[in-house]
Parts: sequence; C-alpha cells; structure tokens
Amino acid sequence: MKQPVIMQVIPELGAGGAEQGCIDVAGVLVKSGARALVVSHGGHRVHELARCGAEHISLPVHSKNPFTILKNAKTLAKIIKAEQVDIVHARSRAPAWSCERACKKTAAHFITTCHAPYNFKGEWKRRYNSVMARGERVIAISHYVAEYLRTNYGVGEDRLRIIPRGIPLDKFHPKMLGPQKMVDLLKGWRIPEGARIILMPGRLTRWKGHHILIEAMTKVEDKEIYCVIIGADQGRTEYRRELETLIQEKNLGDRVRVVDHCDDMPTAYMMADIVVSASIDPEGFGRIPVEAQAMGCPVIATDHGGARETVIPGETGFLVPPGNVEELASALNHVLKMSQQDRALMATRGMSNAAQNFSKELMLERTLDVYEELLKRK
Repeated sequence: MKQPVIMQVIPELGAGGAEQGCIDVAGVLVKSGARALVVSHGGHRVHELARCGAEHISLPVHSKNPFTILKNAKTLAKIIKAEQVDIVHARSRAPAWSCERACKKTAAHFITTCHAPYNFKGEWKRRYNSVMARGERVIAISHYVAEYLRTNYGVGEDRLRIIPRGIPLDKFHPKMLGPQKMVDLLKGWRIPEGARIILMPGRLTRWKGHHILIEAMTKVEDKEIYCVIIGADQGRTEYRRELETLIQEKNLGDRVRVVDHCDDMPTAYMMADIVVSASIDPEGFGRIPVEAQAMGCPVIATDHGGARETVIPGETGFLVPPGNVEELASALNHVLKMSQQDRALMATRGMSNAAQNFSKELMLERTLDVYEELLKRK
C-alpha cells in the first residue's frame, strides 16, 4: 500500500499560530506513518521540521506577485507529481492560489485552512480572499471563521470542517514550573517579588489594543500593581514609541513594562494575576486566552470573534466590549478583588475548559480525520 504523502504550504515558518499548527501537523503525520512535506519561504523554525522527521522545500510562496504565484504553481505541480503527493494543504491566500492551480494539473486533493475573517471592501479583494473557500475541504479555526466562510463565500457543510487551534497541555500546565524561573523573569522585568501583575502578550500592532489597557491602568484602584506588555514591534517602531509616550503621559512609567519577547510564556502566565487580550478587531481564534486558562489564570478578553468561543464569562474569565476603557478597568478591578476561593474555582474551570476543548491532541486528531476523508475518496 502506498505511503500517504501530505504537503502543507505556508508563506514562512516564523512565530504564529498558523505556523505552530503546521509544524504540529507535520510531526503527527510522520508518527502516523505518512510522509510530511512543508513548502515555505523558510524562517527560523525550519529546523523544527527536521527534528520531527518532516521535509522542507524552499519556494517563494510568501510572494503576492501574480507572476511569482503562477511560477510557484508550475513548480508545485512538478513537486506533486515527482513526490506522488496525495493532499495539498494551503494555509494562506497567496500560496493557496498556487496550490489550487497546481492541484488542477495533478491528481492531488486541495484543502485549505482559513485562519482569519479576511477583510475586503471591494470585489477584487473579495475574490483574492475567496481561494481559501475553494478547497475540497475547508477548515475553519473557529465557529466565527466558519460563519464568515458561509456568509461571504457560500461554503456548505459538506466541505466545511471546524477545528479550533490546540495548545500543548504538557507545556502549558502549572506543574511544569519551578520557582527559579519566576525569580529570573521578575528580575528581567524589574518587578519586585510578591508584586501583583497584569499581563498582556501579543505583538505590537494597534488592533491588539495595548493602548486601551494602558488607559485602563489609570483607573485600576490598586496603585501597587504592575502591568507587563510582551510583544515584538516587528518593525512597527512608531507604534511602540506611541505606547511608550502614552505610558509617560499617564505617569505609569514605574508600573508598566513593554518587553520585546519572552522565551518562557508558561512561567509568565503563572506569575500573572490577570491575563488581558484587548484586541479591537475580532480575532479568528485567539491563542492567548486559551493558554492563560490552561495555566489557571483568569482572563479578560474582548467580546467578539474567537474569544466568545474560548472564554466562558464568569466561569473561566470575563468578556468586555472592544475598545471600552471603562469596562476593561471595571473588569480588572473586579478580578483583583476576587477571593482566593473564587480565583481557585475559576482556575480549575479554566484548566478544564482548555483540556477538554483546545488541546493539541484534539486538533491533530481532527485534522488527520479530514485527511483520511480525502484519502478514502482517492
């Protein structure tokens, strides 16, 4: 019997949920006895594929240039034929156009994963986005994204599969931590031991809502509490300067830290009294609220997008209107005043929610099921 060959195509292998999912799927494919190929423009995480036994093929699939997309399609078709690829799984729009065209010239199945509700104002952009809805199977990372696909592109239930992102519970679990890790992070953040912390992870881009949290910090009643914003600006130096100016204007320089990155997010979550996800625009899924819940930390997220599916209001965290400084501050004050008993109960519920619904194992199992559907058809 022929060994199944699955090829995932993604722009680059850097940081991000889509990239993590791609690497995780490649690993489980190898363990299941399949051959896993990943096509990308490269990135600092390529070595992780070799570690799990998958193979990487470098191609400029990150490019949106129409001529490059056409050229990539020809190259992908050759690869599909040479490597006897059964399924091509596109995880972004530009490479999806190349993949669809290549699959039409071969016997490979074409599937997509839609990671976000892509915005469009005109017909041209709508058509560009539409490729993510044209797979034989279309995976949505949340019910929110699934409804976007149904409404805007008419994806039927026969093709649509909802597979939420999954996190590694062996990594995001309180038992994995040690006190020395906490001490080291506190020193790096210049925060005294025993201080209470509000944590907001997320790359520095305006729609993530960092400025909303900074404004809300002025209305937090506990003036001894610290706020740590973790996120690289990825070249958005102007926005970073804007945040730093706002911090100084609000006289928060001694209590608000902006940190470029953190190599130990489980420990960061464990040290936090509250984790905030303040996105102004709705996220397709939102990994941060799930990771925080897995670590037993109360979450405050904005009431839209994927957060409505991952946070259970009043049980595992709280939802507030996007962009509303007053409501966010009120929620922060409420959580900070919660009794130890109520916090422990919320932690237990959050950990249970993450384990039951958003584990990496569940995501991988459901993804393999989709592949199996198409392999049986073949």
